[in-house]
Amino acid sequence: MLVVALAAFVILSLAALLVSTGGADTMIRERLLAFATPHMVSVMRVVNVAGDWKFLLPATLALLAIFDRARRTWWVWVALMVAAPIAETVMKITIGRTRPEGPAYGFPSGHATAAAAYFGALIYLAEGLRPRVRTTVRIFAVAMIVLVGLARVILRAHWPSDVLGGLALGLALASAATVIASRRWSS
Repeated sequence: MLVVALAAFVILSLAALLVSTGGADTMIRERLLAFATPHMVSVMRVVNVAGDWKFLLPATLALLAIFDRARRTWWVWVALMVAAPIAETVMKITIGRTRPEGPAYGFPSGHATAAAAYFGALIYLAEGLRPRVRTTVRIFAVAMIVLVGLARVILRAHWPSDVLGGLALGLALASAATVIASRRWSS
């Protein structure tokens, strides 16, 4: 997963740097915005919170409280949640691509990066749960990653490729944390 997510992020970063946001980005954005009814926008505002530090800080503490595996390698998961916004900010400055509405930098989406990092960690940490609970937690985590990404486009904050870049970056960071934690856990 680490190699795939990292490769996807590199490809998306190069595309964001070298190619305009026309074409597929515009078409996908317009199609998603067709679903942006007032009710959908209200729902997406709630979903969007799952990519915000105000949710992620207590949620990360909850991971440490709930999962013994997370407590034993606590520094890995804390470092993941600190590294995600740093990496995303550095890449925004490096790429320098603006959002669809406004002058702020957009690639990669910070909410998408943070949500993918957190929920990617949850997917790994769920390994020790009973099979049905593990499956439920993992489906929920994947759904949240996708929904936060959709929310960023439907709330008019990002281009679809900004979101994909954020998801790839967050999953690459979560995968790297998983590799590090797995080595520490097994030793």
